[in-house]
Amino acid sequence: MGESKGAESRACIVGIGETDYTRRGGISDRSELALACAAVANAAKDAGLDVNDIDGLSSYANDESVPWLMQESLGLPKLRYATMAWGGGGGGCFAAIAQAAAAVESGAANYVAVFRSLCQGQRKRFGQGYGVPHSPGFLDPFGMFAPPFMLAPLAQRYKHDYGIREEQVAEIALSGRANAARNPRAVFKDRPLDLETYLSSRMVADPLRLYDCCQENDGACALVVTTEERARDLSGPVVRILAAGQGAEPGWGSGGLGSHNMPEEDYKAGGGRTLANRLYAKAGIGPEDVDTAQIYDHFTYFVLMNLESFGFCGRGEAGAYVADGNIRWSTGKLPINTSGGHLSEAYIHGLNLAVEGVRQIRGTSTSQVADAEICLLANSSSAAILGRV
Repeated sequence: MGESKGAESRACIVGIGETDYTRRGGISDRSELALACAAVANAAKDAGLDVNDIDGLSSYANDESVPWLMQESLGLPKLRYATMAWGGGGGGCFAAIAQAAAAVESGAANYVAVFRSLCQGQRKRFGQGYGVPHSPGFLDPFGMFAPPFMLAPLAQRYKHDYGIREEQVAEIALSGRANAARNPRAVFKDRPLDLETYLSSRMVADPLRLYDCCQENDGACALVVTTEERARDLSGPVVRILAAGQGAEPGWGSGGLGSHNMPEEDYKAGGGRTLANRLYAKAGIGPEDVDTAQIYDHFTYFVLMNLESFGFCGRGEAGAYVADGNIRWSTGKLPINTSGGHLSEAYIHGLNLAVEGVRQIRGTSTSQVADAEICLLANSSSAAILGRV
């Protein structure tokens, strides 16, 4: 394959779609499958495509909207490719984008819809005790039967070893809520948050307070991925996928769900270091080139860890980094989670962060970073880098 053909076959995002986002239980008249189909149809329309053009599907984290039901419900005449990335929201959301990119670059499909749908009001809740599938019951006797309890020890170790203060951590929640106030799609758009309210909120699992924890929401969103060559035939804006992938340090992949046997240095660091280096190298950039980042904020402390792992500050320095205003829109060096993120827009298991990343590169965010050319989508075990064509 020659160089010009290779350039033409590079993966791009050409469409984004969403449903309404509501608090858990806010959607009672549509199923999780119906929400998924609506988001994909909206993304196809945004791309200037007929939904019948979609011939690939990519999701993650045991999405129950399985491909054959999606094909039947959407009426897709030809489904050539379907995949699901392993891992929870953080481990799978940006990996699903990587798999879609690989599919279109290899010719396995022409237009792949990456989607995630949640209806926690109709089925199991992520914030409720449900056990860990790959370590059956071993953590339950210690009270680690839901995500905040599973992850609190990692946050506590990080806080202890690096002297992180609550006032510093609060900046993650406060800046996200300020961004949500500008976002009409955000569930918490009309609910301001101040430092006093944050500090006086109840402790969920020390050191995680109420406002350190993401929401539980109903809703769906989707992206359409194709090649740059096909994108030229479409009328809408095109966002290039510069790099995307999945991976983690030893033991961290299960750490997100409560493994506490990983190496000590990684346990208090949040993982992501080797993944970051690999994707930066593939994209041909460094952290200094990133204009904005959408960082998986299921819990505030892990945003701090990822700021360090992806090279925006040194190990143990993220508390001071955010306290200095660096993540604030519009004056910070690196505005993050500009839609409000999981803490204040909605928790759609990570994919709404990717939708916001596309908006930033398109220049249509409600908290638009001026002249944004590169956006990082990041978590400790999956990430993607988006850029302008």
